[in-house]
Amino acid sequence: MAELHISGELIAAENDRLLAAHKSDYEALGTHLTRRNIDIDAITSKVAEFFVAVPSWGVGTGGTRFARFPGIGEPRGIFDKLDDCAVIQQLTRTTPNVSLHIPWDKADPKHLKAHADAHGLGFDAMNSNTFSDAPDQAHSYKYGSLSHVNAATRTQAIEHNIECIEIGAAIGSKALTVWIGDGSNFPGQSNFAKAFERYLASMLEIYKALPDDWRIFSEHKMYEPAFYSTVVQDWGTNYLIAQTLGPKAYCLVDLGHHAPNTNIEMIVSRLIQFKKLGGFHFNDSKYGDDDLDAGSIDPYRLFLVFNELVDAEDRGVENFHPAHMIDQSHNVTDPIESLISSANEIRRAYAQALLVDRKALSAYQDENDALMASDILKRAYRTDVEPILAEARRQSAGAIDPIATYRKSGYRELVGKERPLSAAGGGGII
Repeated sequence: MAELHISGELIAAENDRLLAAHKSDYEALGTHLTRRNIDIDAITSKVAEFFVAVPSWGVGTGGTRFARFPGIGEPRGIFDKLDDCAVIQQLTRTTPNVSLHIPWDKADPKHLKAHADAHGLGFDAMNSNTFSDAPDQAHSYKYGSLSHVNAATRTQAIEHNIECIEIGAAIGSKALTVWIGDGSNFPGQSNFAKAFERYLASMLEIYKALPDDWRIFSEHKMYEPAFYSTVVQDWGTNYLIAQTLGPKAYCLVDLGHHAPNTNIEMIVSRLIQFKKLGGFHFNDSKYGDDDLDAGSIDPYRLFLVFNELVDAEDRGVENFHPAHMIDQSHNVTDPIESLISSANEIRRAYAQALLVDRKALSAYQDENDALMASDILKRAYRTDVEPILAEARRQSAGAIDPIATYRKSGYRELVGKERPLSAAGGGGII
């Protein structure tokens, strides 16, 4: 194991400083939960086994369509990104896997795997990019990629996705996420049916290249960068894609890819029911695909999503193992701190969902007692599970207070001395 940038001694010292107060809080919560017939140690054990992947691009300073304001110590490439991801895992013990984006993270697979192994990291789903042009590509994606009217452009996009599979197979990934920006900005610009037919034909070619033990996730988005129509615009279309492609195809739900006030938890339930929920891109939003930190705007919605996931887990839904990954882009915070926060908020929602009295909830639902059924959920949500999260981290050699420990380490200032300041520029993520 390579030496990490934050010393174990610092984490231990910070934990020792907080330990007495933490134990008192944990014992008090345990007493409270015992009155509700809940074993706090059992909940803590389950929480400690719940992991979420971090996105490689998330450790760089994000931007808007208008500008990007780089921060100190930004990663210069994928190996710096893996170093930053290792720090998040070291402190939270929640994020052992990293999701790569190609071509942004393209490198020799042997070097990628060796660097990740040295930090105790693995790789989650691969992400292809046919929504922007690479410097050396022959055909532009300005007017689409997998659904483009030009066959050569579609072939280029197909080959790129297959390359992502090949890189992923070499580093231990088991899934490919495909999101496209294809669509139209003016009525009449695109023939809806023909564009979707071309997309399905392209995806079938990619599907044929999947190894037997891989899954492919299609991702829907209501708008942006196309604002009149998008080819994969909602969960219904996404479900049709997964059904058309075959048993290795699933739907990925990005929490920011829906209209405001959309009942995302019901979408999750439907996809679970028909065995096509592949996983999540966790973030939060106020107006659209804001890519904000998970739980920063609507933590109750995040809890309600996990309520459906825990319900499926309790019911023993067959072959149920959705992928969990953060997908957010930061413009005004330290990206490492935001990813630490999001990882903990996602675990918080899971812990809260584990506290739901499902027997009582089912009884109230059968009695059409709307008020009490809602109160059962709120009781779990209102429970302060922070001592459980902290104990899960502590038992795994993580930090009781990961953000405070990160700040005390001075990691950002240290890497700022090694990594030159990036130039400010147009919008987009690193």
